[in-house]
Amino acid sequence: MIKNIVYLSCIIFSLTASAQQSTAKHSSSFELGSGLKFDFNQGAYSFTLGGMIQPSASFHQISDADVDYFFNAKRTYFNFSGRAIKEKVSFFIQTDFSLKDPLLDAWVAFHPLDNFNIIFGQKQTIGNNREMLVMETNLQFPGRSLLSTSMSNTGREFGLFIDHTLLVGNVVIVPQIAISSGDGRNSFGSDSRDIDLGGLKYAARMDFYPLGMFIEGNGDFIADLAHEQTLKLLVGASVNYNDGSSNVVGEGHGDFILYNALGRNQLPDYRQVYSDILMKYRGLSFLGEYGVSTATNLDGTFKDISGLNALMPLEISEFLALGSALNMQLGYVTRSGFGVDVRYALTDPEFDANDNSILTGLKAYTIALSKYFKNNNLKLQMAVSSMRGVSEAMPGAPDISGSNSVLGELVLQLAF
Repeated sequence: MIKNIVYLSCIIFSLTASAQQSTAKHSSSFELGSGLKFDFNQGAYSFTLGGMIQPSASFHQISDADVDYFFNAKRTYFNFSGRAIKEKVSFFIQTDFSLKDPLLDAWVAFHPLDNFNIIFGQKQTIGNNREMLVMETNLQFPGRSLLSTSMSNTGREFGLFIDHTLLVGNVVIVPQIAISSGDGRNSFGSDSRDIDLGGLKYAARMDFYPLGMFIEGNGDFIADLAHEQTLKLLVGASVNYNDGSSNVVGEGHGDFILYNALGRNQLPDYRQVYSDILMKYRGLSFLGEYGVSTATNLDGTFKDISGLNALMPLEISEFLALGSALNMQLGYVTRSGFGVDVRYALTDPEFDANDNSILTGLKAYTIALSKYFKNNNLKLQMAVSSMRGVSEAMPGAPDISGSNSVLGELVLQLAF
């Protein structure tokens, strides 16, 4: 009897020791906004499940027309990520089930050196303006600015992305380059007949932090949620060149086809240049952005395969969003989580004489009130936007200078 008890005690002790050892090697945790995280082999390998939902209610009115009301899930994200420390590899997959084509991000990264990353797959491209580099979960307003929506779509591209962080004294410099398909998100198409069009898209960005980096994690937001104790600045510029675009903002394919005199595809090249500045100090934040888009490779271009209907210079604005745009955002967040933000944006078409231009002259104003209950992971936002046409009517063209639209939104965000 005593022998059996001793034997049983040894088994229990062995199992307890094994469980303790297993617990030391493997662990799991959950925190709102950080997802469900699994660590294996003392953190050598980690996997995280997370996501975000944004139930919303909104109204939209154009001029004196009847008001339209909407109740829906603005965004419904699910993501899965992982990292292998020894192998210096990480990955990220993210979907939005509010979209018809839900896949947003899907990439694998190799980190051969500290602060040096090589990423292959689909992700937010570095060739856009600053706001387009911010994940939708971390936006300062419920929606993106007029600049972003006029000159971009989701900002995702499929390709190769390389970035490196350099420290020169107290100044931080982050150069980045990218080569992508030039056909935007899900450019691999819906089937074998839906092939990419045109050539590749080349992008580069250079970011400067003259006063040092933001507090860890605070650089992921436009708002100053971490309350920087010293003034911090981020000054950046980017450029992208799409060698043959068949989408209005160079983030898609097959939306239109143009031809040369022989009836072969001849797509225009699309170029975008951006500059931006982000400032943060003790809860106060300011974002200023400016972008210009132009087209080239237009000589000998026809709108029909027979080569009889030549493309006039100003008609290219009916196929591509051409012109310039400005966006400025100012906000303040209290330490208790109350935020107030204002935004002003405008667009200026390159060919304002063409009333069929994709990009039209608009001015937009937005004011938003936010309550951050648990940092950015649980927040409630209310915003009202007014957008007015500012183009002067040409002879025979409709006068949109007096047109006005108002959009109101109430959004609850829960990131898990």
